[in-house]
Amino acid sequence: MTIEIKAPAFPESIAEGTIASWHKRPEEAVNRDELIVDIETDKVVMEVVAPADGHVSKILKEEGDTILSNEVIAEFTKGEGAAKAETPQAQASAAAAATPETAKSEARIDEAVAGPAARKLISENSLEPSSISASGKAGRITKEDVLTHLEQPQTSATVVSTEPQGERPEKRVPMTRLRATIAARLVQAQQTAAMLTTYNEVNMQPIMALRAKYKDEFQKAHDGVKLGFMSFFVKASVEALKRFPAVNASIDGSDMVYHGYQDIGVAVSTEKGLVVPVLRNTETMGLADIEASIASYGEKARAGKLGIDEMTGGTFTISNGGVFGSLLSTPILNPPQTAILGMHKIQERPMAVEGEVKILPMMYLALSYDHRMIDGREAVQFLVTIKELLEDPARILLQV
Repeated sequence: MTIEIKAPAFPESIAEGTIASWHKRPEEAVNRDELIVDIETDKVVMEVVAPADGHVSKILKEEGDTILSNEVIAEFTKGEGAAKAETPQAQASAAAAATPETAKSEARIDEAVAGPAARKLISENSLEPSSISASGKAGRITKEDVLTHLEQPQTSATVVSTEPQGERPEKRVPMTRLRATIAARLVQAQQTAAMLTTYNEVNMQPIMALRAKYKDEFQKAHDGVKLGFMSFFVKASVEALKRFPAVNASIDGSDMVYHGYQDIGVAVSTEKGLVVPVLRNTETMGLADIEASIASYGEKARAGKLGIDEMTGGTFTISNGGVFGSLLSTPILNPPQTAILGMHKIQERPMAVEGEVKILPMMYLALSYDHRMIDGREAVQFLVTIKELLEDPARILLQV
């Protein structure tokens, strides 16, 4: 029985996708719910699994091909994969069809190393997989990686060591759909918004002292959830957003949309690019809920498991460049949101406090905002509110 393997139904916000990598080649036995192919969209990587025991009989869309929602990408034969793999006649036929060189090559190229198209090119050109730079998911070699490798001049180690003036290696790979979308959105934000950035600094000593005092009790009381800094910034942002609704708004054409809830996106860096999962209704969440959600989203983002619904929407965004050592930056808006908060590295600096010089752990804060929606006065007061809440954490609890 032949079954059509179709691409998933894409949401309205996604027009098309790309075949990222095939995990099963034709005639290879596969079990029900086993991963067959990864499909990359401009937001997430979707996984397509086997509908039953059997094997992929025909691949209609190769790696790198563009596909539409619900488009047929392969044909699947139900209930014949395992039997075919165990049949002596099938084994003899496969052995007769394969030359000794091909069999040797296929044996040393594991499916976890390269996709079907890439394995074929590697075999045909007698290449060593370890010599090819991989750019695919989980370090897999793609078809483009092999083509790029073949295009590069093959110089020996002796020539490289004795001829430093020789050609410098370059690697040209197509931009992933996710990276291309990120680039387009960032350019769009700069071209369409009247974007300004205001800066301030916050003394992190009160938060650090509070965290040091209660982190062990917090972790025990909340089933291993660790108390970090991000939850304090989220709660401070929630309170500030309530006081300055324009910062929590968005622009839709000629309309200004004021949101009566605070859905805060937290930017997460992955190997494929920056993604922004959204914490829903943060006004109702406690510190432990926020920390647990952020940790879960971070793990899913790095594994490529985030769902589209987990990254859509959002009324405000927080980006923490400090984890990479950034001391100061200008974050770019996440349209159609009207503001984004940038956190940075905590660094000890000499500060003047009541006529005395003290060494304090300071952090620069940056608020980029759309001047079409937010006046400078509101932006500055919003950032000052966050500063005051963080420097006196009791204000967050008391909402004052």
